[in-house]
Order: sequence, then structure tokens, then C-alpha cells
Amino acid sequence: MTATRPTPITQKQVAAFLHPRPKNSNKGMFGTVTVIGGANGMVGAALLGGRAALKMGAGCVHVGMLADNAPVVDLAQLELMLHSASDALKTTKPDVLLIGCGLGQSPAAQKLLYDALLLDLPLVLDADALNIIAQRPDLRGMLHTRHAPHICTPHPGEAARLLACSTEDIQQDRPAAARDLAKRLGGSVVLKGAGSICITRDGKLYLNQTGNPGMSSAGMGDVLAGMIAAFIAQGLSTDQALLLGVHLHGAAGDELAKQQATLGMNATELTAWARWLLNQWVAK
Repeated sequence: MTATRPTPITQKQVAAFLHPRPKNSNKGMFGTVTVIGGANGMVGAALLGGRAALKMGAGCVHVGMLADNAPVVDLAQLELMLHSASDALKTTKPDVLLIGCGLGQSPAAQKLLYDALLLDLPLVLDADALNIIAQRPDLRGMLHTRHAPHICTPHPGEAARLLACSTEDIQQDRPAAARDLAKRLGGSVVLKGAGSICITRDGKLYLNQTGNPGMSSAGMGDVLAGMIAAFIAQGLSTDQALLLGVHLHGAAGDELAKQQATLGMNATELTAWARWLLNQWVAK
């Protein structure tokens, strides 16, 4: 039997998820995102995720960091509320939790992930959260007993660790790898890379055709995870947020490439272009 080919994601499809805000809007209407990560040497990853969530329209964004020397304020984005990772997990009461951006794999990081998996709210699992799950079958089992939805965002290397194979195996048949990941992880998945493959909770496969080689730089995945979390916080389903976030992320990179900025493209400037594009799509 021939395997089903992924359906291309279109701008028209994902823009239909968006609606202009009412005139009597307030921040409480657009949800709260909490980002957990930022171990020693990786504070920037958590901040990039938090900034992206804020600029994609989340009403409030908290960032909880593990680092011993974590900042108490983000001078580049004063609107972010910064905490220790443990305090953020206990006190912020988010609508969606993003965990993994610069999390590391220490015992403290593993405990935070365990506690996050117990929460009855949507999760976005990125980076080191996935690397820990690859090492901990007990945590992987917890994914299948959760009632709230979750999205996993592996790149090919992380996917290979999760499936106990090589990166070459993943790249040889990316749709099949995405299906295997969804079965193993029990939720929606985006297998990142050139032509990201998304698989929704009901098993439908989608192919993203936006993006370019300039996006091969540090922090891009953190920004994507923050974008997805922001859309969930604002009321989109996890699958809608996944498809919108992935397509918009790549489209923002394509707009940057049009500015002759392919070489040296960075995640911070991509976030700004994603905000600009998002507002264009809402206006239409």
C-alpha cells in the first residue's frame, strides 16, 4: 500500500486561523505562556523563546531559568517576567508551558520536566526536553497518559535519539520518521529541517515549504517553539498553532532572504519579521 504523501501547508490555510482583535481587548484575553529552560550558558535560548511568544501576541510571558547567574530582567525585552525555573513552574499558572529551550539534562532539569508532564495543560516540548525523554522511558510513558495535548519539536538529531537510529535514517524517509515519532511520543510533532514535516493529533501529515538555508543558525528552534506556544495561549488548538507557527516561521525567514540577509540571518531579527508578517495576514 502506498504511503500517504504529506499535504502542503498554505498561507491561506493557516491565515484562516487568525482573527482581528476586538476593540475592547485586554491582555487577559490572550493567554499566558511560561517558558522553562535557560541552564548555565544557555540563558539566551529561554529568552529567545519568551521574546518570540511575546511578539506573537501572548498576553503575558514568564521565563523560568535554571542558570545560577540568570538575569532578573531582560534589558532587551522588559515586558518579560523572569523567575527561577522552579518558581516559574510553581507560581505562574500559564495557559501553555514551553519547556526545553536551553534546559540542559541535569538532575534538576529532569525533575522540572517530570513536574511539567504532570500538569494538566498544553505543553510544547523542545530541545533538551526531548533529549531527556530519549533517555528516560518512564517520562516517555507519561506522555501517553496525559489528557492535555502536547507538541514535540525535534530536529533530525533529536529525532534520531528518540527513535534510537541515525540521523541519516531520519533523513532518508522523513514522513515515516514523523509518523514513528508521533507514535512514540503520543502527540503532535514537527520534524524540523528543509521541508519540515508536521503530524497532527489525528495522524494527518503536512509538509511545510517555506524557509531557506539562511535559517540554519542558533536559536531558530527556540523562536519557533515560542511562536507555537503563543498561538496556543491565544486560543488556537495545538494543531492549528503547530501549522501556523511552522509556516509563519519559514515565511519570515524568506522575507529576510529577500532583504539579501541570508548569510548571517539570526533568530532575533526573524522574530521581528514574523511579527510583521503575522499582522499582514491578520489584516487580510
